[in-house]
Parts: sequence; structure tokens; C-alpha cells
Amino acid sequence: MDKRKPYEISRQQVMAAYKMVKANKGAAGVDGIAIKEFDADLKNNLYKLWNRMSSGSYFPMPVKGVEIPKKSGGKRLLGIPTVADRIGQMVALRNIEPLVEPVFFEDSYGYRPNKSAIDAVGVTRERCWKYDWLIEFDIIGLFDNIDHEFLMKVVRKHTDNEWVILYIKRWLKVPFLMPEVGLVERTSGTPQGGVISPVLANLFMHYAFDKWMKKENPCNPWARYADDGVIHCKTEEEANQVLEQLKRRMIECKLELHPEKTRIVYCKDSNRTGEHEHTSFDFLGYTYRTRFARSKNGKYFASFSPAVSKKACNSFNERIRDIRRRTTFKSLEQLALDINPVMCGWANYFGCYNKSEMKHNLAKVNLALVVWARYKYKKVRSEASAWKWLKRCASTQPDLFVHWKMGLRPAT
Repeated sequence: MDKRKPYEISRQQVMAAYKMVKANKGAAGVDGIAIKEFDADLKNNLYKLWNRMSSGSYFPMPVKGVEIPKKSGGKRLLGIPTVADRIGQMVALRNIEPLVEPVFFEDSYGYRPNKSAIDAVGVTRERCWKYDWLIEFDIIGLFDNIDHEFLMKVVRKHTDNEWVILYIKRWLKVPFLMPEVGLVERTSGTPQGGVISPVLANLFMHYAFDKWMKKENPCNPWARYADDGVIHCKTEEEANQVLEQLKRRMIECKLELHPEKTRIVYCKDSNRTGEHEHTSFDFLGYTYRTRFARSKNGKYFASFSPAVSKKACNSFNERIRDIRRRTTFKSLEQLALDINPVMCGWANYFGCYNKSEMKHNLAKVNLALVVWARYKYKKVRSEASAWKWLKRCASTQPDLFVHWKMGLRPAT
């Protein structure tokens, strides 16, 4: 490390950050330089970044703004930094994350090491059995509306590292470069898509929500995944009180609860037979509602439990449809290579609770394969002949597709 540099950032830190960014892949930023092009002059590119960061002369480039459709409708704005800026953010992330991670609470699940969405689903499932009422909430545009002054205040609370503070301020202020619009200045938010944005959002929410809940409502357990969360309550009256408190707290933090995705829910089952406007909710791809379950002694009862949501099924079916449409020219074996990872990931996540509903939707992939075959082969243009063809394939290659291995082959 060069001692003449004002900031102590080693070349080894920059190299380690580069390796992590490369492993994460990702698209090119506003400079059009992807990982492959960056690698073509790697030694020089990394030296320039290190030299600028360690001397204080590093200024990030504008963030490439890309709008992508949201599952719930509308669009989400992603901000894609350049490869060099992603590496710079990774250097800072590796410095600040170890400082803030031990401070975060157990029930904050989003974008954290050794934490996952399915952990939050399981914890919420068990708490719904213990608490009759629940507040489902969603924050409108969390990443777009984080208050910079509040955020920098809590950043300084956890680090006195001058270069980390300096560069976080600069990353927060860089404008978006939007297609057909040009540069758009930002006065709030941290771009969703930035390497350091998730930990900054969690740090903000730790003080805006997590710590506030522990202090103001210590008897109400909660689970939060980024901007989605649930709060458990014993009574409807308590739920109404907590929700009003939450609304005021979000306004204080310059955030807003989504009016259509925030509501009070009654966890109805065999032991809770009252009535309410809302008796189900969606959380992290699962729908929680009353379902029939079977006890150990063979008796059926009504249980309040999670299973794959309709939205998640529709999203999965659309993804399978997209793969099927763009792979007509491929062989069945090549199609399996494209489609199996999608099915495997989906089955692993949604097979954790109420596996039968996950399998029911997974079996529909056979219909997509029939449609694929009818477009590809002249001899199986009719639906009946396509089903016969698929049955033969499943009998001769039963391990070709993930769902066939699970016993979801077309009926013979």
C-alpha cells in the first residue's frame, strides 16, 4: 500500500472486490463496458480505480436507469452502476457490512448473509398460529425514497472511516441516465441495483422500523424483508393501534405505506372462527390462508398456513412460456438444460410448505412441452399426438426433466 495516499485502501482490497463483482456478473453501465471488456485491460483498470479511491479523486459515473416490469403491475426502476463503480462499492461494502451486520435484528431477513426469504416465511407461519391478528405492510419505493440526511447520520454512527463516508455520499448523489430523457438528478434514494444499496437500505430501515418496533411495540413480533413486512398482534384493536403508529412513523422517516398492500388480517382457522374483511395475505411469494390439514390421528381440521401464491404461479408459468417460445429450434435435451434450473429453484423454494400445491402447478410444464412439440414437429401437430409423443419421451428418459424425476410425468 502506498503510504503517500490519504486513504488506506490496498490493491488487494480492490482485487478481492473485483472477483466478487465478476462472480455476480451483471450488465454494463453507462460507459457500455461489461466485465469482458473490463477484463481486457484488467491490470490498468484496477490500478486506476485503486489510485483514484485511495487518493480521494474517485467520482462515480451516472447510474444507468432501466425500468423493468413488476410482478404486481407497474414498473421498477433499477440503477446499474458501471463495472468500476460496482467494484468501488464492493470495496466499501466489505468494509461497512461487518460493522453493521451484528447490530441488525434477527427478524430482518432481506439481503443479509445466512438469512433467506424462506426463513421469514417459516417464522411467520409459526407466529400466525400463536397470534390471531396480523398487519401486512409494504413501503412504496423504499430504495427510491430513502432520506439521504437520515441515512448519512446512521452511517456515521457505525463508521468513522473517512473514505467510506465520502464515497457513500457520492454514490447517493450520482444522477440516473435515463433513455430518451438524459440525466435525472437525485435528492433521495439509493439505486436498486447498486452493490452497496441493500446494506444501506437495511441500515436505514433498522432505525426507521426495526429498532423503533423493538422500543415502541416490544410485545408484537415482526418479520421484514427489505420493504415488505408483517407485524403480529393479539387483538384487532391492538392491530389498529399499531398500524396507526406505523403510518405516523413512516411519515416521520419520509416514507409511505402502500394503501392497497397494507392491511389488517385475521388468521382464521378451526380455533378462530370469527369473521373479518381480510383472512389471507401474501408474503414473499406465499399466500397465507385457511387450508384443510390432516392431523396425526387422521382427522381433518382448518389450519392457517402458507402455500405458493397465485401471483408466483403466474410468474413461473410466464417464465416457462418465454423459454418455450425461444427454444423451438433446440432439441428436447437442450430445452431441458434451459428449463430445469428454473424448475429446480422454484420447486426448492415453494416446496418447503404445502408441497402439493407447488407440484400441481409444476405438472403444468407438461402442457408447455406439448405446445413446444406441436410447433417443432410436423408429425405431432395435433394435441393428442403430441401428448402420446411426450409420454413416450417420459418413459424412455424419465430423468430428463426435474418434474419427471418428481413423478410428475404425463399420465400413461
